[in-house]
Amino acid sequence: MNVAALLEVVLPVFVMVALGYGAAKRKLVGDEGLKAMALFVFALAAPALLFSGGTRPHEGGGGAALALLTGSVLVFAAAAAGARRLGGFSLPEASMFALACVFGNSVMMGIPIIVAAYGPPGVPPMLAILGFQTMVLLGMATVLTEVGLNAAAPWRRVLLSTLRGIGRNPVVLSVIAAFVFTAFGLPVPGVVRRTLDLLGSAAPPLALFCLGGSLAGIAAAAAWRETLAIAAVKLLVLPALVFLLSLAFGLTPIEQAVAVTMAALPTGANAFILARRYATGADRSGSAVVLTTSISVLTLSALIAQFRAGLP
Repeated sequence: MNVAALLEVVLPVFVMVALGYGAAKRKLVGDEGLKAMALFVFALAAPALLFSGGTRPHEGGGGAALALLTGSVLVFAAAAAGARRLGGFSLPEASMFALACVFGNSVMMGIPIIVAAYGPPGVPPMLAILGFQTMVLLGMATVLTEVGLNAAAPWRRVLLSTLRGIGRNPVVLSVIAAFVFTAFGLPVPGVVRRTLDLLGSAAPPLALFCLGGSLAGIAAAAAWRETLAIAAVKLLVLPALVFLLSLAFGLTPIEQAVAVTMAALPTGANAFILARRYATGADRSGSAVVLTTSISVLTLSALIAQFRAGLP
């Protein structure tokens, strides 16, 4: 894949992020405006895009999710254990550190990048990853943090609280709904699909713009040693492990491309939001979001070029 073709895929993604960053910095869009746009993407546009794509004829996807989740769980456990033993972190701090190492920006960046780089064949693996990643990784981090902060709380209450939070996630619900419609062969009326496509088409550009705007409000200088460690694990270690697992699991070329690209996404804003909610390591997670997003311009470009060259 030549440089010009690669730039056509990757450059518009980061231009949209830069436009959002510049608009927020220059106060062209206020905080309330960015929050409203982000809510629109998260609650309506992205779920519409995922449901519409997931209910079109497709094959596979489970192998990509298995490779990414296996690698993510292994890295999460190793990062949390290392943070506790080497860094002296509490359980909640270690949990938030580990989440920043494995949870990618799958909605705001993953959807636009996968669609632009791999087209419709990349949607089924992406759908499987989106559904399970949110449930498993955010669930693990939330449970461990709740256990650390409320050691005396009944485990049933912690578990139910976690399940309720995940069950209210529109992205997760849209993926589950797509799986149900596909499994039972339920039709999607033409007018409904066209409405979903129109609504979903707003998700990729608006998500990237909102991501840029959110980066403008995050400090990037906190806990730089730990932030560098997170960046190394998120952008190098995790994608390498998922690549090896994809070979071991015998994934198809498109499944491997999507799984590794999703693994190489920068740290997701949800990791920062969860850390801020629990007032545990928010500066560290915020710095990781900024740094990994900046570096991913290079790492994602290299990965996409490699994978697109090997796809039919």
